[in-house]
Amino acid sequence: MPRKRSTDNGDELLARLGSLTAQARERAELQRTQVELAIALQRGMLPRDLPTAPGLHLAVRYTPATYGLNVGGDWYDAFTMPDGRIGLSIGDVQGHNIEAAAFMGQVRAGLRALASVTSEPGELLGRTNELLLSLGSELFATCTFMRLDPVTGVLESARAGHIPFVWATADGKSGVVDDEGGPPLGIEPGMEYPVTRHRLTTGGVFVLLTDGVVEGPSLNIEEGLDQVVRLAGIAAVAGLEAHALAAAVIKGAESVGHEDDAAVLVVGLDGPGVRPPDRWDGQGSGFQP
Repeated sequence: MPRKRSTDNGDELLARLGSLTAQARERAELQRTQVELAIALQRGMLPRDLPTAPGLHLAVRYTPATYGLNVGGDWYDAFTMPDGRIGLSIGDVQGHNIEAAAFMGQVRAGLRALASVTSEPGELLGRTNELLLSLGSELFATCTFMRLDPVTGVLESARAGHIPFVWATADGKSGVVDDEGGPPLGIEPGMEYPVTRHRLTTGGVFVLLTDGVVEGPSLNIEEGLDQVVRLAGIAAVAGLEAHALAAAVIKGAESVGHEDDAAVLVVGLDGPGVRPPDRWDGQGSGFQP
């Protein structure tokens, strides 16, 4: 009799282990499906083609987070506006799930749609902020939007809580743009976003990125930005293609030890010589030092 009870207990234990194993497999399969769905959602919302203009070089790199369910809402975008200028945006949605990926699509679509009403970067971010608040979501997004005239090289930008971008010149100068930004999108109504003007002539680059490229457990944001500044400076002096610089920057993101999305958008023009960014008051046509 004792031997029979022992056998019965062993069978019951094996049955329970089998049930737990099956449940674990189901949960793992569900998580894998959710991650694949979110990644497909992200990639489907990112632009398939980049705009072209004589002498203009655009390059992008994007790496989604795939650790567990850490699927974020980073995005980049570039499109030609009705007046022939180029709209450029990069941003990051708070959160790491399918909801964040879907919200990212709403932000990107909202920016594109409102750019047909106003392409002025500060006003555009303000209108997008009001649009997102009207949706009633608890999520918010950081964003940089730029308006580039590929003929004159004039580039106007506004930031909504996003990290600043990097610039480099063909004569060896490089740095992080020191401009005034506004708060993230989708938090408070009536926000204003200052506009800064820069002039990209020829031979230099601007590098837009998300914080997953420069910040993580192994690297703070200042060190990460310095790393991108060095890469951009080397690329501009050596005359490397925009695609090569974008690939180097996203490769460097591996050193931050992050589990976040990472997006890079490089903007460059042909030829030697570029003028470093100038501060503009956003009100008139003059520059402020």
